[in-house]
Amino acid sequence: MFTFTFQQEGCLDSRLVGGKAHGLAFMAAAGVPIAPGFTVTTKAYHAFLDAYGLRTRIADVFSSLDVSSVTALEGAEHTIMEWLEAVPVPEVVASEVGRSYQQLCDAVGQSDISVAVRSSATSEDAEGTSFAGEYDTYVGIRGQSDVMRHVVKCWKSAFTARSLAYVFKNGLWPLDIAMAVVIQKVVNARAAGVMFTLSPLTGDRSRIVIEAAYGLGLSVVGGEVTPDRYSVRKIGLDIADRVLGEK
Repeated sequence: MFTFTFQQEGCLDSRLVGGKAHGLAFMAAAGVPIAPGFTVTTKAYHAFLDAYGLRTRIADVFSSLDVSSVTALEGAEHTIMEWLEAVPVPEVVASEVGRSYQQLCDAVGQSDISVAVRSSATSEDAEGTSFAGEYDTYVGIRGQSDVMRHVVKCWKSAFTARSLAYVFKNGLWPLDIAMAVVIQKVVNARAAGVMFTLSPLTGDRSRIVIEAAYGLGLSVVGGEVTPDRYSVRKIGLDIADRVLGEK
């Protein structure tokens, strides 16, 4: 099975759906309202790599790679991207993703609904690694073919020089990390942002820190704006500090 909705039990298996999708499934199971969508599982990613022998070829690149060299990492990225772009997605995978997208459109009563296509790697949001901002996310994607094209873009983001540097720095092997992808209806947000359950600057666990700006949250995550910043005390939930940013 190459796709799960957030409500299906399989979506609670982080090995199949990665960190982001697992979090969404956990919230759905707890009754927290979330935007509808589904996950393209790591089985689809593996099927793509294995259909054309890409896993072995990529492993050969890494076996002789100077992981401390930015130039070497960029060269590896260029080589791997050429391979990934040269092969089609297996039809069995593309067909199931297309069906799941159509079912999402039918469920919300809109044709070619606008979705976010979000990387959800098995290493994300883990105890020792966050991978925040390392992998790609796309918003405003419409239509089956464009959704599938951006799923592949998310798979490819596992092999950028930036993400590879982070992987090797943390003592991991890139091919041990599998990439699932979240497909989720876009919410036309007036404002959005990121919440940290401790201070990302000081590590203070008594604080919740919220950073937000107008529109979608990608501008905050991507560092494109200086967001509003609120520090909230966990006990009492009063605002300890606020700094308004240039939005």
